[in-house]
Amino acid sequence: MRKRRKIITVSTAVAAAATLPLLMSPVVSAAVLEDDDESSRMTRLYAPPPDRDSYRQVARLAWRGDFRDSAGLLSMVRTPQAVWYGDETPEQVERLVRRTTRSADWQGRLPVLALYNVPGRDCGSYSSGGADSLAEYEAWIDAVAAGIGDREVLIILEPDSLALLPSDCADASSAAQTAVEQQTVIEEQTTADEQTTTDEQTTADGQSAADGQPAADGQPAAQEQPAAEESPTELPPLPDPGASTAPPTGSAAPGTGQEAAQTPGQQLPDALPATSETPAPKPPEVQEPAALEPSASQTPAPEPSTEQPGTLPELPPLPTPDPVTPEAGNSVDPDELDTPVVEDPETAARYSEINYAVDVLTALGQTSVYLDAGHAGWHSISSIVPRLIKAGIDRATGFALNVSHYQTDPDSTWYGRLISSCLAYADEGGDPEKCADQSWSRRHARRWLRAHAPDDPAGMKHYVTDTSRNGQGPWTPRDRHIDAQSWCNPPGRGLGRRPTTHTGDALMDAALWVKTPGESDGRCLRGTDGPLDPVRGTVNPEAGEWFPDQALELVRYADPAVKVFRRTAGR
Repeated sequence: MRKRRKIITVSTAVAAAATLPLLMSPVVSAAVLEDDDESSRMTRLYAPPPDRDSYRQVARLAWRGDFRDSAGLLSMVRTPQAVWYGDETPEQVERLVRRTTRSADWQGRLPVLALYNVPGRDCGSYSSGGADSLAEYEAWIDAVAAGIGDREVLIILEPDSLALLPSDCADASSAAQTAVEQQTVIEEQTTADEQTTTDEQTTADGQSAADGQPAADGQPAAQEQPAAEESPTELPPLPDPGASTAPPTGSAAPGTGQEAAQTPGQQLPDALPATSETPAPKPPEVQEPAALEPSASQTPAPEPSTEQPGTLPELPPLPTPDPVTPEAGNSVDPDELDTPVVEDPETAARYSEINYAVDVLTALGQTSVYLDAGHAGWHSISSIVPRLIKAGIDRATGFALNVSHYQTDPDSTWYGRLISSCLAYADEGGDPEKCADQSWSRRHARRWLRAHAPDDPAGMKHYVTDTSRNGQGPWTPRDRHIDAQSWCNPPGRGLGRRPTTHTGDALMDAALWVKTPGESDGRCLRGTDGPLDPVRGTVNPEAGEWFPDQALELVRYADPAVKVFRRTAGR
Protein backbone atom coordinates (compact mmCIF):
# COMPACT_ATOMS: atom_id res chain seq x y z
CA MET A 1 0.00 0.00 0.00
CA ARG A 2 2.79 2.39 0.93
CA LYS A 3 4.65 1.50 -2.24
CA ARG A 4 1.56 2.32 -4.34
CA ARG A 5 1.13 5.69 -2.64
CA LYS A 6 4.80 6.48 -3.24
CA ILE A 7 4.44 5.64 -6.95
CA ILE A 8 1.37 7.89 -7.27
CA THR A 9 3.13 10.75 -5.45
CA VAL A 10 6.23 10.50 -7.59
CA SER A 11 4.15 10.28 -10.80
CA THR A 12 2.17 13.38 -9.84
CA ALA A 13 5.33 15.33 -9.08
CA VAL A 14 6.91 14.30 -12.36
CA ALA A 15 3.79 15.26 -14.33
CA ALA A 16 3.54 18.62 -12.57
CA ALA A 17 7.22 19.30 -13.13
CA ALA A 18 6.80 18.41 -16.79
CA THR A 19 3.72 20.59 -17.24
CA LEU A 20 5.16 23.85 -15.92
CA PRO A 21 8.22 23.87 -18.18
CA LEU A 22 5.92 23.09 -21.08
CA LEU A 23 3.83 26.15 -20.40
CA MET A 24 6.99 28.25 -20.32
CA SER A 25 8.76 26.48 -23.16
CA PRO A 26 9.38 27.96 -26.61
CA VAL A 27 6.79 25.56 -28.03
CA VAL A 28 3.94 27.22 -26.18
CA SER A 29 5.49 30.64 -25.86
CA ALA A 30 5.80 30.60 -29.61
CA ALA A 31 2.06 30.74 -29.67
CA VAL A 32 3.03 33.74 -31.61
CA LEU A 33 2.49 36.90 -29.69
CA GLU A 34 1.56 39.79 -31.87
CA ASP A 35 4.57 41.75 -30.61
CA ASP A 36 6.70 39.59 -32.88
CA ASP A 37 4.45 40.12 -35.86
CA GLU A 38 5.21 42.79 -38.41
CA SER A 39 1.69 44.20 -37.95
CA SER A 40 2.37 45.37 -34.40
CA ARG A 41 5.73 47.08 -34.89
CA MET A 42 4.10 50.46 -35.39
CA THR A 43 2.19 50.43 -32.09
CA ARG A 44 2.70 47.60 -29.64
CA LEU A 45 -0.60 46.69 -28.05
CA TYR A 46 -0.96 45.70 -24.41
CA ALA A 47 -1.78 42.11 -23.43
CA PRO A 48 -3.47 41.97 -19.99
CA PRO A 49 -2.92 39.08 -17.58
CA PRO A 50 -5.06 36.14 -18.74
CA ASP A 51 -8.04 34.75 -16.87
CA ARG A 52 -6.94 32.21 -14.26
CA ASP A 53 -9.48 29.70 -15.55
CA SER A 54 -7.86 29.93 -18.98
CA TYR A 55 -4.50 28.89 -17.53
CA ARG A 56 -6.19 26.02 -15.72
CA GLN A 57 -7.56 24.81 -19.05
CA VAL A 58 -4.14 25.17 -20.64
CA ALA A 59 -2.64 23.05 -17.86
CA ARG A 60 -5.36 20.39 -18.13
CA LEU A 61 -4.83 20.07 -21.88
CA ALA A 62 -1.06 19.77 -21.44
CA TRP A 63 -1.49 17.25 -18.62
CA ARG A 64 -3.38 14.86 -20.88
CA GLY A 65 -0.92 15.31 -23.73
CA ASP A 66 -3.04 17.61 -25.90
CA PHE A 67 -0.09 19.91 -26.54
CA ARG A 68 -1.28 21.53 -29.76
CA ASP A 69 -4.59 22.72 -28.27
CA SER A 70 -2.76 23.74 -25.11
CA ALA A 71 -0.28 25.82 -27.08
CA GLY A 72 -3.00 27.32 -29.25
CA LEU A 73 -5.09 28.28 -26.26
CA LEU A 74 -2.12 29.86 -24.53
CA SER A 75 -1.43 31.83 -27.69
CA MET A 76 -4.99 33.12 -27.66
CA VAL A 77 -5.02 34.31 -24.06
CA ARG A 78 -1.59 35.96 -24.40
CA THR A 79 -2.61 37.96 -27.47
CA PRO A 80 -3.20 41.69 -26.89
CA GLN A 81 -6.85 42.38 -26.10
CA ALA A 82 -9.06 44.90 -24.37
CA VAL A 83 -9.42 45.25 -20.63
CA TRP A 84 -13.07 45.63 -19.60
CA TYR A 85 -14.35 47.84 -16.80
CA GLY A 86 -17.90 48.08 -15.52
CA ASP A 87 -19.87 47.79 -12.26
CA GLU A 88 -16.89 48.83 -10.13
CA THR A 89 -17.24 51.72 -7.74
CA PRO A 90 -15.46 54.95 -8.70
CA GLU A 91 -12.73 54.22 -6.17
CA GLN A 92 -12.20 50.70 -7.49
CA VAL A 93 -12.17 51.62 -11.16
CA GLU A 94 -9.71 54.47 -10.63
CA ARG A 95 -7.29 52.13 -8.89
CA LEU A 96 -7.66 49.35 -11.49
CA VAL A 97 -7.35 51.68 -14.48
CA ARG A 98 -4.25 53.31 -13.00
CA ARG A 99 -2.69 49.89 -12.46
CA THR A 100 -3.37 48.81 -16.06
CA THR A 101 -2.25 52.01 -17.74
CA ARG A 102 0.92 52.19 -15.65
CA SER A 103 1.78 48.59 -16.49
CA ALA A 104 1.24 49.24 -20.18
CA ASP A 105 3.27 52.45 -19.99
CA TRP A 106 6.20 50.66 -18.38
CA GLN A 107 6.11 48.07 -21.18
CA GLY A 108 5.87 50.75 -23.86
CA ARG A 109 2.55 49.40 -25.11
CA LEU A 110 -0.87 50.84 -25.87
CA PRO A 111 -3.68 49.57 -23.62
CA VAL A 112 -7.22 49.18 -24.97
CA LEU A 113 -9.93 49.84 -22.39
CA ALA A 114 -13.57 48.89 -22.94
CA LEU A 115 -15.80 50.98 -20.68
CA TYR A 116 -19.14 49.28 -20.02
CA ASN A 117 -21.10 50.91 -17.22
CA VAL A 118 -23.77 53.02 -18.92
CA PRO A 119 -27.16 52.95 -17.15
CA GLY A 120 -29.67 50.50 -18.59
CA ARG A 121 -27.07 48.61 -20.61
CA ASP A 122 -28.02 45.53 -22.64
CA CYS A 123 -31.77 46.15 -22.20
CA GLY A 124 -31.73 44.09 -19.01
CA SER A 125 -30.47 40.97 -20.81
CA TYR A 126 -27.56 38.71 -19.86
CA SER A 127 -25.17 41.64 -19.29
CA SER A 128 -27.60 43.96 -17.59
CA GLY A 129 -26.29 46.40 -15.01
CA GLY A 130 -24.44 49.66 -15.13
CA ALA A 131 -24.70 52.86 -13.14
CA ASP A 132 -28.03 53.76 -11.58
CA SER A 133 -28.19 57.38 -12.72
CA LEU A 134 -26.54 60.04 -14.84
CA ALA A 135 -24.82 61.52 -11.80
CA GLU A 136 -23.44 58.14 -10.77
CA TYR A 137 -22.19 57.49 -14.29
CA GLU A 138 -20.48 60.87 -14.49
CA ALA A 139 -18.68 60.17 -11.22
CA TRP A 140 -17.55 56.81 -12.60
CA ILE A 141 -16.21 58.40 -15.81
CA ASP A 142 -14.38 61.04 -13.75
CA ALA A 143 -12.71 58.21 -11.82
CA VAL A 144 -11.67 56.47 -15.04
CA ALA A 145 -10.15 59.72 -16.29
CA ALA A 146 -8.26 60.15 -13.01
CA GLY A 147 -6.87 56.63 -13.36
CA ILE A 148 -5.66 57.29 -16.91
CA GLY A 149 -3.99 60.60 -16.23
CA ASP A 150 -1.63 61.69 -19.00
CA ARG A 151 -0.87 58.18 -20.27
CA GLU A 152 -1.74 57.05 -23.80
CA VAL A 153 -4.91 54.93 -23.98
CA LEU A 154 -7.36 53.70 -26.62
CA ILE A 155 -10.95 53.56 -25.33
CA ILE A 156 -13.92 51.65 -26.72
CA LEU A 157 -16.71 53.64 -25.14
CA GLU A 158 -19.81 51.71 -24.06
CA PRO A 159 -20.40 48.92 -26.59
CA ASP A 160 -24.08 48.72 -27.67
CA SER A 161 -24.86 52.07 -26.08
CA LEU A 162 -25.85 53.66 -29.41
CA ALA A 163 -26.78 50.65 -31.51
CA LEU A 164 -29.11 49.56 -28.70
CA LEU A 165 -30.69 52.68 -27.27
CA PRO A 166 -33.25 52.47 -24.44
CA SER A 167 -35.92 53.28 -27.03
CA ASP A 168 -34.94 50.07 -28.85
CA CYS A 169 -35.42 47.87 -25.80
CA ALA A 170 -39.22 47.95 -25.90
CA ASP A 171 -39.15 47.00 -29.57
CA ALA A 172 -36.96 43.99 -28.83
CA SER A 173 -39.15 42.83 -25.96
CA SER A 174 -42.47 43.39 -27.75
CA ALA A 175 -41.30 41.69 -30.93
CA ALA A 176 -40.28 38.55 -29.09
CA GLN A 177 -43.48 38.60 -27.03
CA THR A 178 -45.63 39.13 -30.11
CA ALA A 179 -44.12 36.12 -31.83
CA VAL A 180 -44.83 33.97 -28.79
CA GLU A 181 -48.37 35.28 -28.44
CA GLN A 182 -49.16 34.74 -32.11
CA GLN A 183 -47.88 31.18 -31.96
CA THR A 184 -49.99 30.58 -28.85
CA VAL A 185 -53.09 31.90 -30.65
CA ILE A 186 -52.53 29.47 -33.51
CA GLU A 187 -52.13 26.51 -31.15
CA GLU A 188 -55.21 27.49 -29.11
CA GLN A 189 -57.26 28.00 -32.26
CA THR A 190 -56.22 24.60 -33.62
CA THR A 191 -57.09 22.92 -30.33
CA ALA A 192 -60.45 24.68 -30.22
CA ASP A 193 -61.26 23.62 -33.78
CA GLU A 194 -60.41 20.01 -33.02
CA GLN A 195 -62.53 20.10 -29.87
CA THR A 196 -65.45 21.67 -31.74
CA THR A 197 -65.34 18.96 -34.39
CA THR A 198 -65.32 16.26 -31.70
CA ASP A 199 -68.23 17.84 -29.80
CA GLU A 200 -70.29 18.23 -32.95
CA GLN A 201 -69.74 14.59 -33.87
CA THR A 202 -70.67 13.45 -30.35
CA THR A 203 -73.85 15.58 -30.38
CA ALA A 204 -74.83 14.29 -33.78
CA ASP A 205 -74.42 10.67 -32.66
CA GLY A 206 -76.47 11.29 -29.55
CA GLN A 207 -79.20 13.04 -31.51
CA SER A 208 -79.36 10.19 -34.02
CA ALA A 209 -79.88 7.64 -31.28
CA ALA A 210 -82.61 9.72 -29.68
CA ASP A 211 -84.54 10.24 -32.93
CA GLY A 212 -84.31 6.58 -33.89
CA GLN A 213 -83.66 7.28 -37.55
CA PRO A 214 -82.02 4.46 -39.52
CA ALA A 215 -78.46 5.02 -40.57
CA ALA A 216 -76.54 3.64 -43.49
CA ASP A 217 -74.76 1.12 -41.27
CA GLY A 218 -77.92 0.04 -39.50
CA GLN A 219 -77.60 2.50 -36.66
CA PRO A 220 -80.15 5.31 -36.08
CA ALA A 221 -79.24 8.27 -38.23
CA ALA A 222 -79.32 11.89 -37.13
CA GLN A 223 -82.06 14.08 -38.52
CA GLU A 224 -80.98 16.38 -41.29
CA GLN A 225 -79.71 19.57 -39.74
CA PRO A 226 -79.01 22.88 -41.47
CA ALA A 227 -75.35 23.16 -42.40
CA ALA A 228 -73.42 25.28 -39.95
CA GLU A 229 -70.71 27.65 -41.10
CA GLU A 230 -67.39 25.95 -40.60
CA SER A 231 -64.68 27.83 -38.71
CA PRO A 232 -61.41 28.08 -40.56
CA THR A 233 -58.77 25.68 -39.37
CA GLU A 234 -55.91 27.16 -41.36
CA LEU A 235 -54.52 30.58 -40.63
CA PRO A 236 -52.11 32.58 -42.71
CA PRO A 237 -48.50 31.76 -41.83
CA LEU A 238 -46.83 33.96 -39.26
CA PRO A 239 -43.53 35.70 -39.92
CA ASP A 240 -40.67 33.29 -39.40
CA PRO A 241 -39.51 34.08 -35.84
CA GLY A 242 -36.04 32.82 -36.67
CA ALA A 243 -35.62 35.19 -39.56
CA SER A 244 -33.98 37.65 -37.19
CA THR A 245 -31.24 36.44 -34.96
CA ALA A 246 -29.38 38.07 -32.23
CA PRO A 247 -25.85 39.96 -31.23
CA PRO A 248 -24.13 41.45 -27.45
CA THR A 249 -23.08 40.84 -27.29
CA GLY A 250 -20.58 42.76 -27.76
CA SER A 251 -17.79 41.37 -25.81
CA ALA A 252 -18.08 40.10 -22.33
CA ALA A 253 -16.53 42.25 -19.72
CA PRO A 254 -14.72 40.41 -16.96
CA GLY A 255 -17.22 40.12 -14.19
CA THR A 256 -19.92 41.88 -16.15
CA GLY A 257 -20.42 39.64 -19.15
CA GLN A 258 -21.09 42.19 -21.82
CA GLU A 259 -22.51 40.97 -25.10
CA ALA A 260 -23.39 43.26 -27.94
CA ALA A 261 -27.16 43.46 -28.03
CA GLN A 262 -29.46 43.91 -30.93
CA THR A 263 -33.04 44.86 -31.08
CA PRO A 264 -35.93 44.50 -33.48
CA GLY A 265 -37.53 47.52 -34.96
CA GLN A 266 -34.65 48.63 -37.16
CA GLN A 267 -35.03 48.68 -40.91
CA LEU A 268 -32.48 46.35 -42.44
CA PRO A 269 -31.43 45.78 -46.02
CA ASP A 270 -32.43 42.48 -47.58
CA ALA A 271 -28.83 41.45 -48.14
CA LEU A 272 -25.33 42.77 -47.96
CA PRO A 273 -23.54 43.46 -51.22
CA ALA A 274 -21.46 40.61 -52.45
CA THR A 275 -17.73 40.75 -51.99
CA SER A 276 -14.95 39.23 -53.99
CA GLU A 277 -13.36 37.77 -50.90
CA THR A 278 -13.03 33.99 -50.81
CA PRO A 279 -15.03 32.65 -47.86
CA ALA A 280 -13.07 31.16 -45.00
CA PRO A 281 -13.19 27.37 -44.58
CA LYS A 282 -16.13 26.37 -42.48
CA PRO A 283 -15.91 24.01 -39.52
CA PRO A 284 -17.79 20.70 -39.66
CA GLU A 285 -21.57 20.83 -39.45
CA VAL A 286 -21.71 24.61 -39.63
CA GLN A 287 -23.95 26.15 -42.24
CA GLU A 288 -22.97 28.98 -44.51
CA PRO A 289 -23.64 32.25 -42.62
CA ALA A 290 -26.24 34.59 -43.98
CA ALA A 291 -25.02 37.63 -45.84
CA LEU A 292 -26.77 39.95 -43.43
CA GLU A 293 -26.96 38.45 -39.98
CA PRO A 294 -27.64 40.76 -37.09
CA SER A 295 -26.13 39.58 -34.05
CA ALA A 296 -24.70 43.26 -30.17
CA SER A 297 -27.38 41.00 -27.33
CA GLN A 298 -30.64 40.88 -29.16
CA THR A 299 -31.14 41.03 -32.89
CA PRO A 300 -33.27 43.44 -34.84
CA ALA A 301 -35.88 41.88 -37.05
CA PRO A 302 -35.39 42.33 -40.79
CA GLU A 303 -37.87 44.22 -42.90
CA PRO A 304 -41.05 42.25 -43.56
CA SER A 305 -40.93 40.21 -46.75
CA THR A 306 -42.99 41.43 -49.65
CA GLU A 307 -44.41 37.93 -49.94
CA GLN A 308 -45.87 38.12 -46.44
CA PRO A 309 -49.68 38.17 -46.60
CA GLY A 310 -50.99 41.47 -45.41
CA THR A 311 -53.62 41.76 -42.70
CA LEU A 312 -54.84 45.26 -43.57
CA PRO A 313 -55.73 46.79 -46.92
CA GLU A 314 -53.15 49.15 -48.33
CA LEU A 315 -54.02 52.78 -47.68
CA PRO A 316 -53.56 55.47 -50.30
CA PRO A 317 -50.51 57.68 -49.78
CA LEU A 318 -50.93 60.89 -47.88
CA PRO A 319 -50.84 64.07 -49.95
CA THR A 320 -47.47 65.76 -50.08
CA PRO A 321 -47.63 69.21 -48.48
CA ASP A 322 -46.63 72.15 -50.56
CA PRO A 323 -43.12 73.40 -49.83
CA VAL A 324 -42.91 76.42 -47.60
CA THR A 325 -41.69 79.39 -49.56
CA PRO A 326 -40.48 82.30 -47.44
CA GLU A 327 -41.78 85.69 -48.34
CA ALA A 328 -39.33 88.16 -49.78
CA GLY A 329 -37.25 89.76 -47.09
CA ASN A 330 -37.99 87.06 -44.53
CA SER A 331 -35.59 84.25 -43.62
CA VAL A 332 -36.81 80.86 -42.46
CA ASP A 333 -34.74 78.65 -40.22
CA PRO A 334 -34.71 75.19 -41.84
CA ASP A 335 -34.82 73.60 -38.39
CA GLU A 336 -38.21 75.20 -37.79
CA LEU A 337 -39.63 73.36 -40.79
CA ASP A 338 -38.71 69.92 -39.39
CA THR A 339 -41.12 67.98 -37.27
CA PRO A 340 -39.65 67.84 -33.76
CA VAL A 341 -38.55 64.38 -32.65
CA VAL A 342 -39.69 63.49 -29.15
CA GLU A 343 -37.31 61.15 -27.35
CA ASP A 344 -38.08 59.17 -24.23
CA PRO A 345 -36.23 60.36 -21.09
CA GLU A 346 -33.99 57.27 -20.94
CA THR A 347 -32.78 57.73 -24.51
CA ALA A 348 -32.17 61.45 -23.96
CA ALA A 349 -30.19 60.55 -20.84
CA ARG A 350 -28.15 58.00 -22.83
CA TYR A 351 -26.99 60.73 -25.23
CA SER A 352 -26.12 62.96 -22.28
CA GLU A 353 -24.06 60.19 -20.70
CA ILE A 354 -22.08 59.45 -23.84
CA ASN A 355 -21.48 63.13 -24.58
CA TYR A 356 -20.19 63.66 -21.04
CA ALA A 357 -17.81 60.72 -21.35
CA VAL A 358 -16.51 61.98 -24.69
CA ASP A 359 -15.78 65.43 -23.30
CA VAL A 360 -14.05 64.18 -20.15
CA LEU A 361 -11.94 61.48 -21.79
CA THR A 362 -10.84 63.41 -24.87
CA ALA A 363 -9.72 66.28 -22.63
CA LEU A 364 -6.95 64.05 -21.25
CA GLY A 365 -4.81 64.70 -24.31
CA GLN A 366 -3.47 61.22 -25.15
CA THR A 367 -6.76 59.31 -25.09
CA SER A 368 -8.41 58.08 -28.29
CA VAL A 369 -12.16 57.55 -27.89
CA TYR A 370 -14.26 55.41 -30.25
CA LEU A 371 -18.07 55.38 -30.05
CA ASP A 372 -20.30 52.39 -30.59
CA ALA A 373 -21.62 51.97 -34.15
CA GLY A 374 -22.94 48.39 -34.06
CA HIS A 375 -22.08 46.32 -37.10
CA ALA A 376 -22.86 45.87 -40.78
CA GLY A 377 -25.75 43.48 -40.20
CA TRP A 378 -27.58 45.67 -37.72
CA HIS A 379 -28.32 49.32 -38.53
CA SER A 380 -28.56 51.05 -41.87
CA ILE A 381 -26.28 54.02 -42.50
CA SER A 382 -29.16 56.47 -42.19
CA SER A 383 -30.02 54.94 -38.81
CA ILE A 384 -26.63 54.80 -37.09
CA VAL A 385 -25.12 58.07 -38.38
CA PRO A 386 -27.66 60.38 -36.67
CA ARG A 387 -27.06 58.50 -33.43
CA LEU A 388 -23.33 59.02 -33.69
CA ILE A 389 -23.84 62.71 -34.38
CA LYS A 390 -26.08 63.14 -31.32
CA ALA A 391 -23.55 61.29 -29.16
CA GLY A 392 -20.71 63.68 -29.99
CA ILE A 393 -18.81 61.92 -32.75
CA ASP A 394 -17.50 65.31 -33.88
CA ARG A 395 -15.39 65.47 -30.70
CA ALA A 396 -14.48 61.77 -30.53
CA THR A 397 -11.64 60.06 -32.39
CA GLY A 398 -13.98 57.80 -34.32
CA PHE A 399 -16.27 54.79 -33.97
CA ALA A 400 -15.97 51.07 -33.21
CA LEU A 401 -17.51 48.27 -35.27
CA ASN A 402 -18.42 44.63 -34.68
CA VAL A 403 -17.70 44.65 -30.94
CA SER A 404 -18.50 41.15 -29.65
CA HIS A 405 -19.89 40.16 -33.04
CA TYR A 406 -18.99 37.99 -35.98
CA GLN A 407 -19.27 40.06 -39.15
CA THR A 408 -16.49 39.48 -41.66
CA ASP A 409 -13.66 41.94 -42.16
CA PRO A 410 -14.74 42.92 -45.72
CA ASP A 411 -18.26 43.70 -44.52
CA SER A 412 -16.98 45.75 -41.57
CA THR A 413 -14.51 47.64 -43.76
CA TRP A 414 -17.17 48.56 -46.30
CA TYR A 415 -19.63 49.54 -43.57
CA GLY A 416 -17.00 51.68 -41.86
CA ARG A 417 -16.20 53.49 -45.09
CA LEU A 418 -19.87 54.26 -45.68
CA ILE A 419 -20.36 55.56 -42.14
CA SER A 420 -17.26 57.74 -42.29
CA SER A 421 -18.28 59.16 -45.67
CA CYS A 422 -21.83 59.85 -44.49
CA LEU A 423 -20.54 61.61 -41.38
CA ALA A 424 -18.41 63.87 -43.58
CA TYR A 425 -21.37 64.48 -45.88
CA ALA A 426 -23.62 65.37 -42.92
CA ASP A 427 -20.93 67.65 -41.50
CA GLU A 428 -21.17 69.68 -44.72
CA GLY A 429 -24.94 69.98 -44.32
CA GLY A 430 -26.01 66.82 -46.17
CA ASP A 431 -28.96 64.68 -45.14
CA PRO A 432 -27.92 61.23 -43.75
CA GLU A 433 -31.07 59.79 -45.30
CA LYS A 434 -29.47 60.36 -48.70
CA CYS A 435 -26.20 58.58 -47.86
CA ALA A 436 -25.13 55.40 -49.61
CA ASP A 437 -26.23 52.35 -47.64
CA GLN A 438 -24.71 48.88 -47.24
CA SER A 439 -27.81 47.45 -48.95
CA TRP A 440 -26.98 49.29 -52.16
CA SER A 441 -25.07 47.63 -54.95
CA ARG A 442 -21.36 48.36 -54.80
CA ARG A 443 -21.51 50.11 -58.16
CA HIS A 444 -24.30 52.42 -57.01
CA ALA A 445 -22.62 53.09 -53.66
CA ARG A 446 -19.24 53.87 -55.21
CA ARG A 447 -20.91 56.33 -57.55
CA TRP A 448 -22.34 58.12 -54.50
CA LEU A 449 -18.95 58.05 -52.77
CA ARG A 450 -17.21 59.59 -55.79
CA ALA A 451 -19.77 62.40 -55.77
CA HIS A 452 -19.97 63.12 -52.03
CA ALA A 453 -17.09 61.59 -50.04
CA PRO A 454 -13.99 63.70 -49.30
CA ASP A 455 -10.83 62.86 -51.19
CA ASP A 456 -8.63 63.20 -48.13
CA PRO A 457 -9.23 60.52 -45.43
CA ALA A 458 -7.46 62.73 -42.91
CA GLY A 459 -10.55 64.90 -42.71
CA MET A 460 -12.86 61.95 -42.05
CA LYS A 461 -13.70 60.00 -38.90
CA HIS A 462 -11.69 56.82 -38.49
CA TYR A 463 -12.80 53.53 -36.98
CA VAL A 464 -11.59 50.33 -35.31
CA THR A 465 -13.03 46.84 -35.64
CA ASP A 466 -13.31 43.86 -33.31
CA THR A 467 -11.83 40.76 -34.96
CA SER A 468 -11.66 38.53 -31.89
CA ARG A 469 -14.28 36.00 -33.01
CA ASN A 470 -15.09 36.66 -36.67
CA GLY A 471 -12.78 34.12 -38.30
CA GLN A 472 -15.73 32.04 -39.52
CA GLY A 473 -18.19 34.92 -39.93
CA PRO A 474 -21.69 35.04 -38.43
CA TRP A 475 -23.58 31.91 -37.44
CA THR A 476 -26.79 30.81 -39.16
CA PRO A 477 -28.97 28.49 -37.04
CA ARG A 478 -30.60 25.49 -38.67
CA ASP A 479 -33.85 25.89 -36.72
CA ARG A 480 -35.43 29.20 -37.67
CA HIS A 481 -38.38 28.64 -35.34
CA ILE A 482 -36.46 29.51 -32.18
CA ASP A 483 -35.07 32.73 -30.80
CA ALA A 484 -31.62 31.96 -32.17
CA GLN A 485 -29.71 34.69 -30.29
CA SER A 486 -26.95 34.26 -32.87
CA TRP A 487 -24.74 36.67 -30.93
CA CYS A 488 -24.80 34.40 -27.88
CA ASN A 489 -22.07 31.73 -27.79
CA PRO A 490 -22.69 30.55 -31.36
CA PRO A 491 -21.05 27.19 -32.14
CA GLY A 492 -18.19 26.65 -34.54
CA ARG A 493 -16.78 30.20 -34.54
CA GLY A 494 -13.08 30.99 -34.78
CA LEU A 495 -10.56 33.67 -33.93
CA GLY A 496 -10.16 36.34 -36.57
CA ARG A 497 -7.39 38.69 -37.63
CA ARG A 498 -4.76 39.29 -34.97
CA PRO A 499 -4.73 42.70 -33.29
CA THR A 500 -2.74 45.32 -35.16
CA THR A 501 -2.54 49.03 -35.83
CA HIS A 502 -1.02 48.41 -39.25
CA THR A 503 -4.26 47.87 -41.18
CA GLY A 504 -3.42 49.06 -44.69
CA ASP A 505 -6.62 51.13 -44.68
CA ALA A 506 -6.39 54.91 -44.33
CA LEU A 507 -9.69 55.04 -42.40
CA MET A 508 -9.14 51.99 -40.18
CA ASP A 509 -6.97 52.77 -37.18
CA ALA A 510 -6.76 49.25 -35.77
CA ALA A 511 -8.05 45.71 -35.79
CA LEU A 512 -8.52 44.81 -32.13
CA TRP A 513 -9.61 41.97 -29.93
CA VAL A 514 -12.18 43.92 -27.95
CA LYS A 515 -14.31 40.99 -26.87
CA THR A 516 -12.32 38.67 -24.61
CA PRO A 517 -12.22 35.42 -26.61
CA GLY A 518 -13.17 32.45 -24.47
CA GLU A 519 -15.52 34.31 -22.15
CA SER A 520 -19.19 33.39 -22.25
CA ASP A 521 -21.87 35.71 -23.60
CA GLY A 522 -24.41 34.34 -21.13
CA ARG A 523 -26.69 31.35 -20.55
CA CYS A 524 -28.15 31.59 -24.09
CA LEU A 525 -31.59 30.10 -23.39
CA ARG A 526 -32.80 31.09 -26.90
CA GLY A 527 -36.41 31.58 -25.90
CA THR A 528 -36.66 28.40 -23.81
CA ASP A 529 -37.10 27.95 -20.07
CA GLY A 530 -33.57 26.55 -19.80
CA PRO A 531 -31.29 25.81 -18.12
CA LEU A 532 -29.80 24.11 -21.21
CA ASP A 533 -28.71 26.00 -24.29
CA PRO A 534 -30.85 24.15 -26.88
CA VAL A 535 -28.17 24.59 -29.56
CA ARG A 536 -25.21 23.34 -27.55
CA GLY A 537 -27.11 21.00 -25.24
CA THR A 538 -25.17 22.27 -22.22
CA VAL A 539 -25.61 24.87 -19.50
CA ASN A 540 -23.48 27.80 -20.64
CA PRO A 541 -21.51 29.79 -18.05
CA GLU A 542 -22.81 33.15 -16.94
CA ALA A 543 -21.83 36.16 -19.00
CA GLY A 544 -18.17 37.04 -18.49
CA GLU A 545 -17.16 33.62 -17.12
CA TRP A 546 -14.66 31.38 -18.88
CA PHE A 547 -16.24 28.96 -21.38
CA PRO A 548 -13.77 26.10 -22.12
CA ASP A 549 -15.77 24.57 -24.98
CA GLN A 550 -16.07 27.85 -26.84
CA ALA A 551 -12.43 28.72 -26.17
CA LEU A 552 -11.28 25.52 -27.89
CA GLU A 553 -13.59 26.14 -30.83
CA LEU A 554 -12.14 29.61 -31.32
CA VAL A 555 -8.62 28.17 -31.46
CA ARG A 556 -9.43 25.22 -33.71
CA TYR A 557 -11.49 27.20 -36.24
CA ALA A 558 -9.30 30.32 -36.22
CA ASP A 559 -8.81 32.05 -39.56
CA PRO A 560 -5.97 32.84 -39.95
CA ALA A 561 -4.86 29.74 -38.07
CA VAL A 562 -3.12 30.06 -34.74
CA LYS A 563 0.63 29.61 -35.06
CA VAL A 564 2.10 27.49 -32.29
CA PHE A 565 5.65 27.10 -33.58
CA ARG A 566 8.02 29.94 -34.37
CA ARG A 567 10.32 29.52 -37.34
CA THR A 568 13.92 29.80 -36.24
CA ALA A 569 15.82 32.70 -37.80
CA GLY A 570 17.81 31.66 -40.86
CA ARG A 571 15.66 28.65 -41.68
